[in-house]
Amino acid sequence: MAKKVVLLFAGQGAQKVGMGKDLAEANPKAKALFDRADEVLGFKLSEVMFEGPMEELTRTSRCQPALYVQGLALLEVLREKMPDLEVAACAGLSLGEFTAHAAAGTFDFETGLKLVHQRGTFMEEACEATEGGMAAMIGGEESAVRELAAECHVDVANLNAPGQIVLSGGVEGIKAAVAGAKDKGIRKAVELPVAGAYHSRLMKPAQDKLAKVLETVELKLSEIPVISNFEADAVTSEIVIKNTLERQVTGSVRWSESMQLLLNGGYDTFLELGPDGTLAGLMGRIQKGVDITTLKDAASVDAYVAAANG
Repeated sequence: MAKKVVLLFAGQGAQKVGMGKDLAEANPKAKALFDRADEVLGFKLSEVMFEGPMEELTRTSRCQPALYVQGLALLEVLREKMPDLEVAACAGLSLGEFTAHAAAGTFDFETGLKLVHQRGTFMEEACEATEGGMAAMIGGEESAVRELAAECHVDVANLNAPGQIVLSGGVEGIKAAVAGAKDKGIRKAVELPVAGAYHSRLMKPAQDKLAKVLETVELKLSEIPVISNFEADAVTSEIVIKNTLERQVTGSVRWSESMQLLLNGGYDTFLELGPDGTLAGLMGRIQKGVDITTLKDAASVDAYVAAANG
């Protein structure tokens, strides 16, 4: 029975120690992917993923390639067990957009792996060179959150779901935004435990470095639609792909709009591939009752395949 699904890939923050270990133990193709990643990167990424420590896995230069490899390993196992799987579209939250492109065939596994490792390294360097932070604004109007961001000289980093927007910028600006949130009618404001100000103007040095790398990368427009976080729309050319992946580093992740675009387009079956169910949770806020399943390990892939085969 053919299944036509939209694949969604996790972003930074979803990483967990042990991610991918059961896949490598249960499936030779998945193990080959982890082994190849170690070889290409020149260090034991798989060891960091499987054994930790969490402090090392959470480093931006480690967790970005880790999530990329695990997402594609899950897809490898799924395709082996469900050869008639039809992919209707792909999307990924922030870093996950690179995984989505690899899944769709924009570039091969190794090209994408090198890209996400370099991206993570550049962003880690930008974090170390600045004093930045992020804060979640829960239960506020978008216009009020944007007004608050402008007043505090910080940026809108993530529009995750209705009533869930993340701000990013200098530490003082973020603290001011948290302190001033209630005055703007925002129900709750929480500082996030992150290493820096992702998707803000403080990431400009990382964006500039990534732009130079992207200039040298060969890619192609896939037949499978891939949704850009930056434009909340399907990419339409090689130039647009490079431009949106570059600008995403400092730009807003328009996740809610991206998912609404797919839902309005008639897509109704989604698979989240990543270590936790963050994207499924966001989908529940964007539109209730959507058919979305999280595949996070070998057992969840097996359960999904068994259910699909009825």
